[in-house]
Amino acid sequence: MSSSNTSSTDSAKQHPDSFKNASSSSHNYLTIDPSIAGIQPDFNPFEDSQKFQFDSRSINSSNSYIPLHTMYSQRRSKSRYSSTSNCSNDEEDDDEDLIAFDGQNRSENGSTNQTPLLEGEHADPNFDFDTDTLQIYNQSKYRNDIWSKLKRAMFFIRISTSGGFKQQKSNISLPITEPQPKTRDIYPGMPGHEQYPSNAISNAKYNAISFLPIILYEQFKFFFNLYFLLVALSQAVPVLRIGYLSSYVVPLAFVLFVTMSKEAIDDIQRRRRDKEQNNERYEIVNNGTTEIMPSRLVKVGDLVRLHKGKRIPADMILLQSSETSGESFIKTDQLDGETDWKLRLAVPPCQKATLNQLNDIHITADAPNKSIHSFYGNLNFQDQQLPLSVDNTLWANTVLASGTAIGCVIYTGSDTRQAMNTSRPGVKVGLLELEINSLSKILCLSVFLLSFVLVALHGFDKTWYVDVMKYLILFSTIIPVSLRVNLDLGKSVYAYQIEHDKSIPNTVVRTSTIPEDLGRIEYLLSDKTGTLTQNDMELKKLHLGTVSYASDSMDIVTDYVKKNSWSADNNSKSRILDQSIKSRRNMGQRVYDLILTLALCHNVTPTIDDDDGELTYQAASPDEIAIVKFTESAGISLVKRDRTSMTVLQQSNHIQLNYDILQVFPFNSDSKRMGIIAFDKQKNEYWFLLKGADSVMKSIVAHSIWLDEEVSNMAREGLRTLVISRKKLSKTTYETFKKKFQEASLLVSNNRDQMMAKIVSQYLEFDMELLGLTGVEDKLQKNVKSSIELLGNAGIKIWMLTGDKVETAKCVAISAKLISRGQYVHTITKATINNALNSIEYLKNNRNSCLLIDGESLGIFLKHHQKEFFDIVIHLPSVIACRCTPQQKADVALMIRQLTNKRVCCIGDGGNDVNMIQSADVGVGIVGKEGKQASLAADFSIMQFCDLTKLLLWHGRNSYKRSAKLAQFVIHRGLIISICQVVFSVSSQFEPLALYQGWLMVGYATLYTMAPVFSMVLDTDVSENLAYLYPELYKELTAGKSLSKVSFLLWCIISCYQGSIIQVFSQLFTSVSEADFLKMVAISFTALILNELLMVAIEINTWNKTIFLSEIITCLIYFSSIPFLTEYFDLKYVKSVGFVWQVIVIVSIAVVPIWSIRALYRRLNPPNYAKVQS
Repeated sequence: MSSSNTSSTDSAKQHPDSFKNASSSSHNYLTIDPSIAGIQPDFNPFEDSQKFQFDSRSINSSNSYIPLHTMYSQRRSKSRYSSTSNCSNDEEDDDEDLIAFDGQNRSENGSTNQTPLLEGEHADPNFDFDTDTLQIYNQSKYRNDIWSKLKRAMFFIRISTSGGFKQQKSNISLPITEPQPKTRDIYPGMPGHEQYPSNAISNAKYNAISFLPIILYEQFKFFFNLYFLLVALSQAVPVLRIGYLSSYVVPLAFVLFVTMSKEAIDDIQRRRRDKEQNNERYEIVNNGTTEIMPSRLVKVGDLVRLHKGKRIPADMILLQSSETSGESFIKTDQLDGETDWKLRLAVPPCQKATLNQLNDIHITADAPNKSIHSFYGNLNFQDQQLPLSVDNTLWANTVLASGTAIGCVIYTGSDTRQAMNTSRPGVKVGLLELEINSLSKILCLSVFLLSFVLVALHGFDKTWYVDVMKYLILFSTIIPVSLRVNLDLGKSVYAYQIEHDKSIPNTVVRTSTIPEDLGRIEYLLSDKTGTLTQNDMELKKLHLGTVSYASDSMDIVTDYVKKNSWSADNNSKSRILDQSIKSRRNMGQRVYDLILTLALCHNVTPTIDDDDGELTYQAASPDEIAIVKFTESAGISLVKRDRTSMTVLQQSNHIQLNYDILQVFPFNSDSKRMGIIAFDKQKNEYWFLLKGADSVMKSIVAHSIWLDEEVSNMAREGLRTLVISRKKLSKTTYETFKKKFQEASLLVSNNRDQMMAKIVSQYLEFDMELLGLTGVEDKLQKNVKSSIELLGNAGIKIWMLTGDKVETAKCVAISAKLISRGQYVHTITKATINNALNSIEYLKNNRNSCLLIDGESLGIFLKHHQKEFFDIVIHLPSVIACRCTPQQKADVALMIRQLTNKRVCCIGDGGNDVNMIQSADVGVGIVGKEGKQASLAADFSIMQFCDLTKLLLWHGRNSYKRSAKLAQFVIHRGLIISICQVVFSVSSQFEPLALYQGWLMVGYATLYTMAPVFSMVLDTDVSENLAYLYPELYKELTAGKSLSKVSFLLWCIISCYQGSIIQVFSQLFTSVSEADFLKMVAISFTALILNELLMVAIEINTWNKTIFLSEIITCLIYFSSIPFLTEYFDLKYVKSVGFVWQVIVIVSIAVVPIWSIRALYRRLNPPNYAKVQS
């Protein structure tokens, strides 16, 4: 044993950093610093988190993660000191498990016995490890075997002799975690900044070299454009040439020119914006000198001085503020869409430092990530290590709203939060385009079949495939190359009309590719707060258990506050009794305590307007502002607040109460509560004040027999509830908490928030005094009731997805007419896997019911019974889902789209609605009091919910009806000229000869027909008033009858009839001989142009000046161009009377029967819109 100790001591002297406390043991210990391997702790698996100190490089704790295969003795000898559980004997699984080994074993009497790593027959007293050479020296016969085990370890370990667990807990089996991202070390003037991204912003899609290749690829990846390119190129092959090259190149070139011009203009505008932002000037104050440089040259480690109203160029840590308190406010609306100002805090030691001293800071920051609400880091300055959080950050693209500030750049360019949260939105494809694509495939197939049939009728010869190719070229007009351009230009017109509609001001179209889908919506998924309601909060009710105060009795609250206000004279009285006797407190004191707590427990900051000196409140939540305004009306006003202190004014005696803010615990969607530790300077008392949702507060406050019942009662009244509580802390308790909380805050890992929350729960959040309950009203938005009623009558099924309680959501749904009078409401709450399907059985045969379901039950259905659930609920007129998470909202939208193949519209106003909005076919965002985040992420941005009615019933109707008619007419225009070509080819003994060449083909698709055809985007079938008066008309749109296979077939028949009539009669009046060819072309082409102009006139429902002028001007353009068409027309024949009457006869036969049949059918079977017009 002595030799063992001697050997161990010698080794420890040689390697002091690798050995700790080894000499005090009768055994040797393998001690390896995990920092050698770069171990990053991800989470603390041990219950007693107070024992552990973590930093970014190593685990300074008494326990470490040990791979199972390093526990060699456990595999062989089943050591009694460190037994493992759930360990496989298969050595291939060694790397899949970890053991937390404490290196100690506690005896029953509490003493600590050091536990050897290797024991039993494989223990070796001469076992040694050298951290410098990473060599293991072992003179035993088992040295090589042990080394082979250690070489396979995924991590190095440290087994220390201090601390530990009881024997029952000595070994814990854990999964291997992914290594944490590397941190970065930053200091002013640091070299090697080239390893980080440039701060230059570039949103341009192209450059001078890539523009043409990318544009051509984007265009020719579409089959139609590629098809026409091949057709045009084929004319360069002599054997395939059947006409002028311009006949096929010019239409395609026109389409490409329009597209390329639009892309070039958009990209030039993007470059101009980027250049303006990149050249914005900033003050760089490195090494005590000031240098002015553009934003694009800002780099990691630079110290930047910012001024009020200045955009922040990169992600920075706030070091100094012009405010003595170290506070600065920033505007984040361009980052997260929230309009309220955010408070940011300078690092305390840096606030008073000189510029030269700031060059000595050393920042350790976590790796760049997307989260704008979290940040982990440390700052070392003047022998102090201070934790950094999101409160110390200034994210890029936010704006400094107050004073001046100095910050240190930590992330630039693509590493910034703003850049990482900016993704190029995917191009949405509308349902109409998908339908047109399917019809175009039919056209494409018909071209191949027609070409093959004509060649077969002529007879197959040696060069029959050449004839097939020629026919494919001749009939290429069947596939309309201009269809996509017409539709894209039409979408631009619809977007312009929507944005310039004065009845829905400030509406923005952010995705111009799907306006037609506004007319095809069958499911509307809506948020509640801020969407159906105004998000304009007003505190309406207080409940203290034995008594409640509503709007008509709030004057009593004011009197209580006045009579019980604190003053120095009565400070000696025992005004705040112990919680054990709180039931004997007088009601006035209880009311005062509640109001005072409400005036203190918040994140509201009072600000004075520079222009008019008016006091306003800034906060992230409208609820908090409403509560602070209420306390002001009750007699306690918030007059001052900074990072470390808060002052409230008792209006009754004008005494200011001063409090030190020791710690703030902000509200978030996970914790659902907000707390603050305040030091009462008047009474020298520490108070922990907490408010939050009843679902989490019930387990925190002392047991109450009235809380659940009153929460439900308020929810049934449509009020948003908050549970208010407090707890008096001793100085010792607070100091202990502060120490532990500070230790947890120094972690630079993803589990820092979890550790901090655990400390709060352990020391503060238990057995708190329940002060009362608040009820805040959120009023319905303007015209919500009539809008929902109209949308329901239009056949749109409306789902309300909210995070509020069941009772609150039901009350709002009834108020908003989402639940109609007498409608049965089927409620599902707290469903289990076993009874979930039975709970929806009733709805199978009662499809007029409304479903009310909570988030927990919805989660079970989404996870275990998706298809069964949605097969039933998609038929219900309305569904209300409560306590929904943002992800559940998105999942519901995706499932409805997937299972129904119907168009889904999602509308919301807050950041928690973004997932849902982006998961929809059509996302609509409301610019509300929660900010612009939903609006910026949506396809369409509106100001209030009632604007959606016009967006769908009017603009959606027009967009869909117009595009459907436009698409079919463009197809008709290409098909009719191809039919003329077919008739001519058959008459010329199946020779693939071109009927129309050169300018005639180009002019037909552009000058001679384009304007009248495109003017259809200005047509309306019903007036706006009728669209609202008869919302049932919207159901026709969702059925897709305006563009269906039936309507497409009818247009094909019309095209075949008119094309045949035009060409047959043209040949009858002349001939197909070469001598009469120019005469025949003049008659048929003129009849073709006039036929198209008259067909446009027949299709127009509502004439306006633009449509009328397009018809007249196009007609004049054509006839004025005839004298210049000597190459194609026999002008002498055109001037004759015979030409005129022959054209009139042909056009009459082609058009009059079509017009007569349509008029007769409309009279016998009028469409619904015609019925309401009459």
